[in-house]
This record gives sequence, structure tokens and C-alpha cells, in this order.
Amino acid sequence: MPASDALEGIQACVFDAYGTLFDVHSAIGKHQHRLGGRADQISLLWRTKQLEYTWIRSLMGLHADFWKVTQDALDFALDRHGINDPELRADLMEAYLKLDCYPEVPEVLSMLKDGGFRLAILSNGTPAMLEAAVKNSNIEQFIEKNFSVEEVGIFKPDFRVYQIAVDGLGIRPEQIVFLSSNAWDAHGAAAFGFKVTWVNRFGQSKERLPGKPHFTIANLLELPNLLG
Repeated sequence: MPASDALEGIQACVFDAYGTLFDVHSAIGKHQHRLGGRADQISLLWRTKQLEYTWIRSLMGLHADFWKVTQDALDFALDRHGINDPELRADLMEAYLKLDCYPEVPEVLSMLKDGGFRLAILSNGTPAMLEAAVKNSNIEQFIEKNFSVEEVGIFKPDFRVYQIAVDGLGIRPEQIVFLSSNAWDAHGAAAFGFKVTWVNRFGQSKERLPGKPHFTIANLLELPNLLG
């Protein structure tokens, strides 16, 4: 199906935050010199446990906000590597509030805004975390609304999360193109009813999950042409 047909009637672009707009590994990157050769391993483990904890807490029905989950995941990663450094831990958590956005993000958001699309974020992050990340990247002028899972108290890919954007923007799911670099999130959003573009930044293999992203792109620079 041509992109022009699949994306006909799109009014809004809704973005996942972490890994899609913001580089989750930039927090460790800011303090890489303090971690030496273990920095990449710690960053990957931190991210892996962070996501695992969101899924497990959702299944258990024992929600904690993303700030708490991020702290717990970092503690696990540091403990796994035998690091007990409260000052470093505090600095890494502070760095998570100031993640770098990917280089193309401001340009693409500006193009989409000029093209008449409404832009929003739908994220596991808390409102305070999202506000800090958006402000740090100087993209607040493009984003109409930061939607947080804290409105429903459960993490993605629960359908109640995706409904937040529908209700908040006042448009139908099929009028929203949802973008995520997390394949599981892209599948969840597609199963919910969004038009979905998977931003496969790292050349990951396709998941075997319900729902199927309508398009796959390598980075957000491909999005304006996709939307026509």
C-alpha cells in the first residue's frame, strides 16, 4: 500500500520519548570516563532492566512511576558490576533528566509543525521527566502536549496508555501516526489502532508480536517524506 494511502487523513504525530526522541544511553555517556570499559554494558543493562520492570509491574498490578523504575534499574545495573558510589548514582539520575535528543529531532519536528501536523509525546515517563527532557533539548515550541502513563497508572503497551493520546487530542486513532523505536511499543500501538511507524534506529530484527507497524524507517529524517 502506498504511503499516501496508508497515511491519508493523519492529523497528528505522536512520539514515544525514550529511544525515539531522546538517546537513553546519553546519560551514561556523560559520565563514561567514570565507568571505564564497563560503561556500555552498564548502560545496556540499565535500559533492559528499566523496561523489564515496567512490564513486570504492570502484570503484577503494582505500579510505581518511571522515575522510581529508572532508579531501581540503575541500582541493579550498578550492583551487578560491583559499583557502590552514591555520588555517581545521583549524577547518573540527574543526567537522565537531561538526555540528548537525536540530532535530527529538532529539524524534523520543525518541518512537521510547519506542515500543519499536531505533535505530541506519549511516554512511560513522568510529567516532570518529560518536561525536563523536552526543555533540555529545546523542542518545547514544537510539542503540543506531553502525555504520561501516570494518567492511567500502568505502563505501555497497555491499551489504556494509547487511549490517553486519543482522548487528549480529541481525534480518532487512525488519524494519529505513532512513532517508536521500541518494536514492542510499535506493535502494541498498531494493535490498538494507530497508524504506526517503527523507527528502527539500530537495525533490529522484526518482532513476532500481535499488531504490525505500517512502516519502518531508520530515523526520523524519513518521516516528512513518508507523510507527504
